[in-house]
Amino acid sequence: MPEARQLDVLASLLERRGARVLRCPLVSIRDADPADPVVAWIERLIERPHDLLIFFTGEGVTRLLGFAERAGLREPFVAALAGTPKLTRGPKPKRALAVLGLAPALEAVEPTTQGVLAALAGLELRGRRVGVQLYGSEPNPALMDYLGMRGAVADAVAPYTYASAADDDEVAALIDRLGRTEIDAIAFTSKSQIDRLWKLARQRGIEADLERGLAATRVAAIGPVVAAELEAAGVEVACMPAESFHMKPLVSALEELFGKDPKDGGRPAS
Repeated sequence: MPEARQLDVLASLLERRGARVLRCPLVSIRDADPADPVVAWIERLIERPHDLLIFFTGEGVTRLLGFAERAGLREPFVAALAGTPKLTRGPKPKRALAVLGLAPALEAVEPTTQGVLAALAGLELRGRRVGVQLYGSEPNPALMDYLGMRGAVADAVAPYTYASAADDDEVAALIDRLGRTEIDAIAFTSKSQIDRLWKLARQRGIEADLERGLAATRVAAIGPVVAAELEAAGVEVACMPAESFHMKPLVSALEELFGKDPKDGGRPAS
């Protein structure tokens, strides 16, 4: 399991189904540093609410709330959120807003940037101020270019960044075990995990081991964004939840995959 945020939850779901779990968190999530640009974005929202807010992740909503609380701005921040139309990329930001008693006006049908663009297609954007909570610190040029082309004024914020969680030797050991086909399945829950794995493999000159190992391992993706990243790297995705892209459906997809695969003779996934 390369997930750091909810590693224990994900691992316990698999262990209760008989899996032996190897834990190697590839990334962790940290508040953006320095905090000033994030607080300034929150202050702009409060002082002059945007015409539309786009939330890409539940983590982003939660982190922004944390920055607002530490700056003594929780109440006006939540009030500004309540008074501004919101577009969510997927179910996670919608759930994070629901904790605050809020709901999006629009939801992307597909939890991808292209899904967000499709949701924006029918809106009048010229001259509108659009606040964008970025996925990690990725600038998302596809969305920014689209907003510019439509005449909108984009105001982006990156409230968190991804940082390495496992040290390089641990990641190299994981690649070695993959290369020796000691792992039956690996489940990816974010693009940043894939980036970290390939970056380390390039640095150590063990890309061939990684490619061979992933080709021999059943690879699970939590959703279409992660699946597309894996496929772009030449990795075949063996399973993915059909609709709800979070932990329990991911585990169910893995369980179904191994339950239907006669080649494994009932071996549990690692």
